[in-house]
Amino acid sequence: MPVDHIRYDILVQEALRGMVRDVLAEAAKNKGMPGEHHFFITFDTTDEGVRLSPRLRAQYPEEMTVVLQHQFWDLKVTDDAFEVGLSFGGVAERLLVPFEAIKAFSDPSVQFTLQFESLAETPDEDADETEAETDKPPAGKRRTPQRQEPNATSVPASPLPAAAAPKGPTDPDKPTDKGGAEVVRLDRFRKK
Repeated sequence: MPVDHIRYDILVQEALRGMVRDVLAEAAKNKGMPGEHHFFITFDTTDEGVRLSPRLRAQYPEEMTVVLQHQFWDLKVTDDAFEVGLSFGGVAERLLVPFEAIKAFSDPSVQFTLQFESLAETPDEDADETEAETDKPPAGKRRTPQRQEPNATSVPASPLPAAAAPKGPTDPDKPTDKGGAEVVRLDRFRKK
């Protein structure tokens, strides 16, 4: 398989995270969202840049989803992270979340969803292939998405509505009569 020296996967991830940053910056500037827009943001709580209270870190040791709709305050957005005040169980908390830690971003009011690949340190060119596929947390600052074999359910980020995602195990080579989007394997079009 040819080697992607440009790393389009990284460029796309960075561009989509930039879009999330721009949307949050606009919400911060306007002190809220227009219309019925609201955001569900899922992030990796183990990321070294995430700032949470010890109580929240104990409650959400790996992943956390926050909702920015009506009850949030002091949203601040920088090039690398966003900071926001939220209430959890009646207790006011302040969170700092780097954009690299975001795993999913959704605006259910318009059925818009992005899923981000997990990020890991770039392996050395001479490193063993199995080392590149470990799930160990990154040690360095520059992080890149882990390489994955493409398949019908592994998409770096998709602005498709949640309703278009397949539910349960199906044969991706057979069309469905349920309407909506159809998941098609790329292998189906390759010469055999």
